[in-house]
Amino acid sequence: MKIPFLDLGAAYRELQAEIDTAVARVLSSGYYIGGPEVEAFEGEFATYCGASHAVGVANGLDALHLALRAMDVGPGDEVVVPSNTYIATWLAVSQCGATPIPVEPDVYTRNIDPARIEAALTPRTKVILPVHLYGQPADMEPILAIARKHGLCVLEDAAQAHGARYKGKRLGAHGDAVAWSFYPGKNLGAMGDGGAVTTNDARLADRIGVLRNYGSRAKYVNEVKGYNSRLDPVQAAILRVKLTHLDDWNARRTSLAARYQQGLSGSSLTLPHVPDWAEPAWHLYVVQHHKREVMQKELADAGIGTLIHYPIPPHLQTAYADLGYGRGSFPISEKIHKEVLSLPIGPTMSLSQAEQVIDAVRSAIGKH
Repeated sequence: MKIPFLDLGAAYRELQAEIDTAVARVLSSGYYIGGPEVEAFEGEFATYCGASHAVGVANGLDALHLALRAMDVGPGDEVVVPSNTYIATWLAVSQCGATPIPVEPDVYTRNIDPARIEAALTPRTKVILPVHLYGQPADMEPILAIARKHGLCVLEDAAQAHGARYKGKRLGAHGDAVAWSFYPGKNLGAMGDGGAVTTNDARLADRIGVLRNYGSRAKYVNEVKGYNSRLDPVQAAILRVKLTHLDDWNARRTSLAARYQQGLSGSSLTLPHVPDWAEPAWHLYVVQHHKREVMQKELADAGIGTLIHYPIPPHLQTAYADLGYGRGSFPISEKIHKEVLSLPIGPTMSLSQAEQVIDAVRSAIGKH
């Protein structure tokens, strides 16, 4: 039996009646931009995240970008970012005219290493932007301590971490603001694009709300040069349905991850390392192997879908050639990007399918 990396169709079918009802409600409402559906989701998502405010936007990149803009990040400023992340984290900084300053990850968690951050700070640093990569929380306490010491803002990239907990508390309001993506493959995914920013800072929430709507809070009155980045009400309605199932779906992911951890223990793979203070959302289950391409082909031949998150680190992308980083500039990240392989995981995947993946992985390892 073939096992897809992620079966979004099966996820829809499980909730089809609820989702179809929610979409029909929007279509019959006459509210197709903003309106009560978006406002309801913003309130529900803020409550879920333990935040005072949630501001819906068009996508995860816009969530990062508008949050940075609301923090007054602009040309000449610097933002500390992980060297090991999806490029969107860097792009949001660049869209502000600022410069991303990469910091290497902890070799075990693959998240930004707090012990390396302070050395990257300069008088031009304005924000520290940790990423909760693969759905595992970054170590926020030391990051926040550094930010407070130097008078910096903290913006969390939680695009992959819906429902994850750091030291028992859900992500959503540890830093000054938290950016979220609702891309369809996320733990809380729409059926199109979407994003949001959560925060306890009413001023930041207000500024993001103005920026997302042409720089306006009253029609035809434009306070600043803004953008058109609004969460679609159809997507908001779908997200409201999925939010009520998120904890259950995350629990299923956690069970699959636990089975992988047990079944692949002792192999030549480097498995995810979870500190005792972290409760990951398990958006991805990412292993490392020095013969990643060979293993991926073996698994494909066995009908197992895998993906690579991510094959090229941001500093080696042509888009960032202007920063002058060559190969070897960030060796920890480069090794991670060269070796990582994401195994199938998702809310509709069964434990028996996980067993099939484990058997296929062990078979592939045995051949090499």
